[in-house]
Amino acid sequence: MEKYNSLTRVECSLNHKEPDRIPFDIGGALVAGINIRTLNKLRKFLGLPGDAMIWDKITQLGEVKDDLIDKLKIDVKNVSPDPPAGKGLARELGESQGYYWLIDEFGIKYRMPVDSGHYYDIYKSPLADARDVSDIQNYPWPDPLDSGRFEGLRQKAEKTVKIDKKACFLERMSAGMWENAIWMMGYEKFFMDMLTNKKIIHAIMDKFLEIKMQYWQKALDTVGDNVLVVSTADDLGSKEGLLVSLDLYRTMIWPYHKKLFDFIKSRAKTKVHIFFHCDGAIKEAIPLLIEAGVDILNPLQINCKGMDTVKLKKEFGDVLTYWGGSCDNNILSFGTPQEVRYETKKRIEELAPGGGFIFAPIHIIQSSVPVKNLVAWWETLQEYGIYS
Repeated sequence: MEKYNSLTRVECSLNHKEPDRIPFDIGGALVAGINIRTLNKLRKFLGLPGDAMIWDKITQLGEVKDDLIDKLKIDVKNVSPDPPAGKGLARELGESQGYYWLIDEFGIKYRMPVDSGHYYDIYKSPLADARDVSDIQNYPWPDPLDSGRFEGLRQKAEKTVKIDKKACFLERMSAGMWENAIWMMGYEKFFMDMLTNKKIIHAIMDKFLEIKMQYWQKALDTVGDNVLVVSTADDLGSKEGLLVSLDLYRTMIWPYHKKLFDFIKSRAKTKVHIFFHCDGAIKEAIPLLIEAGVDILNPLQINCKGMDTVKLKKEFGDVLTYWGGSCDNNILSFGTPQEVRYETKKRIEELAPGGGFIFAPIHIIQSSVPVKNLVAWWETLQEYGIYS
């Protein structure tokens, strides 16, 4: 059998071939990360010293360190930009009225309950009162080319690839274009404006496309050929279907995805795979995502309508890699270890044949997940994740 390291193992699977075993990810992709509370419980269970640090404050993700990567044989490492040197609109607002408060660099205000808070929720959208294109144009947008973002980025990528021999997952600077635009305007206003004020929707989408393209040009130039997977995102679905009609997505949002993905692939020094995080029941949009240039679909939310792993593998598994889908997140959180093992084995059998599968959680491993279930999940991968 050919000898693999983590990098070649992931490359093999992304090329829809079977390596020695299924590649594994926790924390390589931000959206395949783990809540800080659960992470520290897992570290303690595994006998690893010290507590993890907060990686992403809003989502309360913990940093997956090298000792855990080695212990669990994780194949992917995250390479993220640093915070910008210029503070811009971002503010830490501290604690008041029973919440922790903060404002991100886009001016979105978040809060998390002091008691039993698990992550920050959006509290205030800064463009909720925007009425025309000038409101978008005159807004104090963050600088995607701020030098602080790229400090040490090349060194981190080179270490990941050349020394650690891991697959380099190059992270984005912010959420997806559409979802971030929605957060800035508010869901009801944004969806209404998609029908009644299309000029302002195109204005904010144009601005996000500009920001994304500027960031990716600098990031890709900085890391050179030390990147395998590029992180993109936009949540298109609910549990029952798309958030807007397929036709409205195709005409108003899809062109921005197509332009961004084409741009990323044209700027990359070597072949990169577009990782697209998209929650929900999105099956009807998958052909458009493939046409736009998506190579990897995450998280494959299997408990949503139409997201059947057998059918998805059969229909799109020759061109799409599925990153996630390893265990229904409700079972991982609230099932027994036996139920976790049964569910995980089933998903491996349905998604692993022929490659094109990265074993990862469905979205973030939440604070509700017991360590015993995580162990059962991982042990099932070790037992059934070997290609013969």
